[in-house]
Amino acid sequence: MEKPNLKTLLGIKHPIIMAPMFLVSNTKMVVEAMKSGIAGCIPALNYRTLEELRASIKELKEAKVEGGSFGYNLIVNKSNVKYKEQLRVLCEEGVDFIITSLGSPEETINEAHKVGIKVFCDVTDLGFAKKVESLKADALIAVNNVAGGHRGNIEPDELIKQLNEGTSLPVISAGGVGTKEELDKMLSYGAIGVSVGSPFIASIEAGVSDEYKQACVDYGEKDIVLTERISGTPCTVINTPYVQKVGTKQSWLERILNKNKSLKKWVKMVRFYIGMKATEKAATQVTYKTVWVAGPSIEHTKAILPVKDIVTHLTV
Repeated sequence: MEKPNLKTLLGIKHPIIMAPMFLVSNTKMVVEAMKSGIAGCIPALNYRTLEELRASIKELKEAKVEGGSFGYNLIVNKSNVKYKEQLRVLCEEGVDFIITSLGSPEETINEAHKVGIKVFCDVTDLGFAKKVESLKADALIAVNNVAGGHRGNIEPDELIKQLNEGTSLPVISAGGVGTKEELDKMLSYGAIGVSVGSPFIASIEAGVSDEYKQACVDYGEKDIVLTERISGTPCTVINTPYVQKVGTKQSWLERILNKNKSLKKWVKMVRFYIGMKATEKAATQVTYKTVWVAGPSIEHTKAILPVKDIVTHLTV
């Protein structure tokens, strides 16, 4: 059976999802994404309260136009104590799609499908892809080794090939797209569309500091490094002087605690919380302790532009 095109799956003009980015993504960006004929996605964790999350959904439903689509990202592991309530609100209000990350999507798929919401699942290998296929996910977000944030370990072409051959689910490639040429390359590998994040950090609508946006202009692919210091899981960041100073490896204490099976889960939860708070400060305030999350595709970011111009750059 032929796999659906992303444009058909979400009713959009171009096969692009503006990826959910912690603290970066907001409703202004998604509204402009929809107007430009692509889908936009926001992490539910960008909202402190359920009331704020609910208000953002209502705003996007009112702003939705033909050719655009919107969704939310859910962190579905135990580190996110808000997950179940966030899922409830998304299902009550109604969204076009949900992207799940970092855990089992079983409950999300079951609840979302009851109300007609599509669920796409982040995967980094075939093993997990087969699991979410058995749970009846609607598509795979193939997070490759050139993605920003928490990336995978497999080259884009190889990952797309493995997932297409090993599952019946459509594959959306995540990572390594900053130009139309790179988008077309992912489609030629067998992806039905792409999820693009880092190029949109330097958008006028993004809710981060001008310094963060300018860093995405000033730095490039060679300046992206992996750090374990944010969430305990390797994450790509811009190699600023502060990152160089503090290093990218876990402390000796964290390494010891992570080897203790009974403590590992709690250590990860604490590390995740501390890391997210540090990232929040860096995104909105300029301090000497600056950690800016981004991927290699900032190589093609040459100016701070409106979302609509970034979409044009990716599609024309």
